[in-house]
Amino acid sequence: MAKTYCEFCNALASDSIDPNKYYHDYEYGIELFNDNEIFGRLVLEINQAGLSWTTILKKRDNFYKAFDQYDVACIASYGEDKYLELMSNSGIIRNKLKINAVIYNANQILLLQKEFGSFKAWLDSHRGISLEAWVKLFKQYFKFVGGEIVNEFLMSMGYLEGAHQETCEIYSKIQELKLKKNKISE
Repeated sequence: MAKTYCEFCNALASDSIDPNKYYHDYEYGIELFNDNEIFGRLVLEINQAGLSWTTILKKRDNFYKAFDQYDVACIASYGEDKYLELMSNSGIIRNKLKINAVIYNANQILLLQKEFGSFKAWLDSHRGISLEAWVKLFKQYFKFVGGEIVNEFLMSMGYLEGAHQETCEIYSKIQELKLKKNKISE
């Protein structure tokens, strides 16, 4: 029986339809650069709270459509009508606290974009701090962001270590990507 996410995903056949296989092999631990994509990852992590990651991955396309392709500015402008539409959408997690948090957090990201130029730049400006410092920082700005959500969100984009075991083939690929990025930025 697999004990880690890497062991579980690597035990799946390469042509598996389990959404964890693709996510593990092509997304988890890999840096994102577009604010809307980054926000989309945060939306998924918030909605995962109390549920399985597989459930969220299976509903992922529904979230993308329901939340206007994670367009931060669009989501920040959601009113009561859109909120009610989301609450009646059986394709997503219909939790009022989570939906309200997504809308609130989109507005917070707009403020960070004004100050830092982008959500990504804000994240980058804090690169290297501890998980505890990240959690404290996220709680200052966002709603529905406990320690596990912040940890998984940041690991999923390479801001924190631990997305993959060192023995995982994907770990080596991510290290190569980081080396290439560092050489380009030198």
